[in-house]
Amino acid sequence: MDETPTWRPGSLTGNSELCFSFGVIADIQYADLEDGYNFWGSRRRYYRHSLHLLQSAVDEWNKEDSQLEFVLQLGDIIDGFNAQHKTSESALRRVMNKFKKLRIPIHHTWGNHELYNFTRDYLTQSELNSKSLEDQIFLGSAASGQDSPGATAEEHYYAYHFSPVPKFRFILLDAYDLSILGRDKSTQKYQDSLKLLKEKNPNENLNSPTGLAEPQFVEFNGGFSQTQLDWFNEVLTFSDTNQEKVVVVGHIPVHPGSSESVCLAWNYKDALSVIHSHQCVVCFLAGHLHDGGYYLDSHGVHHLTLEGIVETPPESHAFGTIYVYDDKLVLKGRGRIPDKVMYYTKH
Repeated sequence: MDETPTWRPGSLTGNSELCFSFGVIADIQYADLEDGYNFWGSRRRYYRHSLHLLQSAVDEWNKEDSQLEFVLQLGDIIDGFNAQHKTSESALRRVMNKFKKLRIPIHHTWGNHELYNFTRDYLTQSELNSKSLEDQIFLGSAASGQDSPGATAEEHYYAYHFSPVPKFRFILLDAYDLSILGRDKSTQKYQDSLKLLKEKNPNENLNSPTGLAEPQFVEFNGGFSQTQLDWFNEVLTFSDTNQEKVVVVGHIPVHPGSSESVCLAWNYKDALSVIHSHQCVVCFLAGHLHDGGYYLDSHGVHHLTLEGIVETPPESHAFGTIYVYDDKLVLKGRGRIPDKVMYYTKH
């Protein structure tokens, strides 16, 4: 029987020298449940089968010719239905057991479904907190991850950065830093987030975008505090100074060109403003929008939104490997995720 020929990076890129590669996967949303449908009833969700797709993704990554440095898990690792069935911990354990078969680090972002299942305090103590992999570089006053000297752990945001090889840096952002999901109702951030959400969304159902001038202001989205944006700005300033290329990672997209408006971060314009004030950012990776999306913005930043595992039929797939070169990123997608070559436009 003929074997399928191994895909090699050079087949899309010519003879450029590969710097490193990494895996990407989004919106697994596993639950031990029969298939269901999305919020609007328009897309089938394969809750149970998502675990099998994750297993095959892990198997593929373990077989890759060029050694992967890490995998980015872009959030919504288990589905919110687990909370209703009181199976959150067992579902998470099943998914993490699949990831443990990888021989490389996994960087986890948090999405709305993590916060349907767990409090932020629980997540901070869990295996979904991969902040121990961050670079230990002191960047100044905003680097501590809290809003004020007296802030409790529940007020902190979950964001960090790391450099897998010289001249490349990855920044993971907390897109639910401002949110009413997962935060204790007594915290200032919860109160501020609820006030903002209700000002922008007068609907009785806060998950409904009906009639909104800014449709992203729904409960299943979130945003970035000013303190996190200040920290983000400091990291990018450091990367500019050191002539690094930066890939930014967050569960929620931040550009209207790469997402439906109802799936954007609340204050995506603020995040974009920070990104566009620096030369170093080459790509923003997100999940959340299960259909996926892509846009090259006017500042030369590639916005890549990955298709979600949970809405991927059993006969297809939805994960990828990104090969990093001095002049481009090359995505080799599987199944629903198309291949893509993303050249750096800034030097």
